Amino acid sequence: MDARAILLGLGFAVMWSSAFTSAKLIVADAPPLWALALRFLISGLLAIGIARALGQSWQLTRAQWRLTILFGLCQNALYLGLNFVAMKTVPAGLASIIASSMPLLVAFAGWVAMGERLGRVAVAGLVAGFAGVSLIMGTRISGGVDLFGLSLCLMGVVALAVATLSVRGAASGGNVLMVVGLQMLVGSAILAAVAAATEPLVFDPTPRLALAFAYTTLVPGLAATLVWFMLVRRIGPVRAATFHFLNPFLGVAIASLMLGERIGPLDIVGVAIIMAGILAVQLSRAPAAPRAVRRSTV
Repeated sequence: MDARAILLGLGFAVMWSSAFTSAKLIVADAPPLWALALRFLISGLLAIGIARALGQSWQLTRAQWRLTILFGLCQNALYLGLNFVAMKTVPAGLASIIASSMPLLVAFAGWVAMGERLGRVAVAGLVAGFAGVSLIMGTRISGGVDLFGLSLCLMGVVALAVATLSVRGAASGGNVLMVVGLQMLVGSAILAAVAAATEPLVFDPTPRLALAFAYTTLVPGLAATLVWFMLVRRIGPVRAATFHFLNPFLGVAIASLMLGERIGPLDIVGVAIIMAGILAVQLSRAPAAPRAVRRSTV
């Protein structure tokens, strides 16, 4: 893994992890589902515009459309929609920790339900990762965290894991950014329909809301997606996913720095255990790097 790949991976991890803090700021001044629907509308249109400028087509196959709708529902509408609603009462750091367990859920589901083989290191990583999540959740529950919001976060990460498993091995036909943009529009349409039935369209137009909304739309919403695909193209999806082990630490650190959320000793221990678990799972799945015969000219 070269220096550019490491910088791309670190950049993606920071952007992904910061989304929870910006979401917390947004829902303080705006209805969560309406805000998220608007974010996906803007991000989706921008992604489609860039994709068209790159020569990508929106003429997808039936299978691609099916996966686009499924991913738009599970990731954009359910995962992020549930998390945005939960952010009204749940600390951003806790939400980021729960969401960061997605690689553990995907590996566990692949092992139990899909017959994928896991080595001893991966199994140990799963046990450690889930133990770390349980430690933090137990500490927060005893501290009086909102259980309804916590349950929304848990349902959200399950939806994200389902989305991730559903698109494994799916081909984008060279229209990766176009597919992402269309997924965002699917999510926007679903969220807008639910918001229209459940939320008043009332918001407080503060500078904080404007900055947080612009940031979450352009950075986690669009820039992180572009960086992710650059990283995957450079080192492959399995090695790229290794950077997810940074998300628990970064999510908690950014929330503490920007929102003043308290970090307790057990939070630190739990985050360290989760990071070790995710890293063990991802490294055990990464293919061995081929021995270099000569220096690459690419």
